[in-house]
Amino acid sequence: MIRLKYFFLLMLIAPLIPCITVAYSKPSVPLRYSHHKIEKKIIPGADQTKLYVNYLKGKNIAMVVNQTSIIGDHKVASVDSLLKLGITIKKIFGPEHGFRGNASNGAHIDDAVDAHTGLPVISLYGKHYKPTPDDLNGINLVIFDIQDVGARFYTYISTLHYIMEACAENNIELMILDRPNPNGAIVDGPILDTAKYRSFVGMHPIPISHGMTIAEYAQMINGEGWLKNHVQCKLKIIKVANYTHGATYVLPINPSPNLNTNQSILLYPSVCLFEGTTLSLGRGTMVPFLVVGSPLLKGKYNYSFTPVSIAGMSEAPPQKNQVCYGIDLSNYNTDNIKKSGHINLSWLIELYKIFPDKAHFFNAYFTKLAGTEELRKQIESGRSETEIRRSWEPALNQFKITRSKYLLYP
Repeated sequence: MIRLKYFFLLMLIAPLIPCITVAYSKPSVPLRYSHHKIEKKIIPGADQTKLYVNYLKGKNIAMVVNQTSIIGDHKVASVDSLLKLGITIKKIFGPEHGFRGNASNGAHIDDAVDAHTGLPVISLYGKHYKPTPDDLNGINLVIFDIQDVGARFYTYISTLHYIMEACAENNIELMILDRPNPNGAIVDGPILDTAKYRSFVGMHPIPISHGMTIAEYAQMINGEGWLKNHVQCKLKIIKVANYTHGATYVLPINPSPNLNTNQSILLYPSVCLFEGTTLSLGRGTMVPFLVVGSPLLKGKYNYSFTPVSIAGMSEAPPQKNQVCYGIDLSNYNTDNIKKSGHINLSWLIELYKIFPDKAHFFNAYFTKLAGTEELRKQIESGRSETEIRRSWEPALNQFKITRSKYLLYP
């Protein structure tokens, strides 16, 4: 009888045994966490000093750098960092805006001596764009370390072209400390007609937004034979760690005086075409590339701003001291651009349609920026954005095929 009682008791508690076991076992990780991908930190090439410092020792180095050329979270200038590591740096080459990045757009920059290091600074945006043989005399290796933003008319890739050409002609190796392209997901725009519109704001047959890093772009310059006499530059590339073209990357340093916010950097490939119009793009304000307007748009828009002279940013901005009415893009969701993979043409089309003096809307600079006459003609004739994009497709698709040969990152 007692055995029968124990049997029934066991039958009652048996279903509870698994629950007791679970309650006292090690807690498991909730399933929802298994779907979360941990993003690894993006590490620019310059920060990975262990990969290249030994290679630099014993060589006379020249560096192509500006204020974006930093190493580490403390944002120490790469020139200063490498000097402390015992690297022999003989001279500095400075691009548009200068070595310290405090010159206005288009400002002529003279050669100088860097007050901090005592090194000679050769301007590549003054008397010449390309280093001379004398500039490179005694140099064993040149380092290019500049943050780009991925637009054809941003002149650092033009400086890259001339540096590569000079290095190739003088049998000097070029090391590129690669950095992410904040607009790396966007490959869009008309292809530059190099036969008619080649200039320092557009040197190669590429779209407005090329979607490449500096090192990838350098490989394309070599591979497509774009250097004078098709010379080849010997490249040594220090890649960015953990980068993909679709990655979000916020620049730690402003790449130039008028690209002073992450928002302006992401809008730049879309709105810079306004520099080829009579409208103000906010130069002479603290929000350049975030506002667009003109005094002639009074009554059309409520938003207004007034460009003034600002030293080191824009001393003589378009529409200086005039109240401009137009659009404010400060709160525009730039994810729209990234998701579409397209630059935004709607603002340009809208403002042309509403502008009262259409004969003076565009200036000669617009065609240089666009790289072709067709875009201006299409907007003037009332073509839709869809129609304009359709006209880009054949050349743009061919560029994407060519681009794929030189990519270093997914």
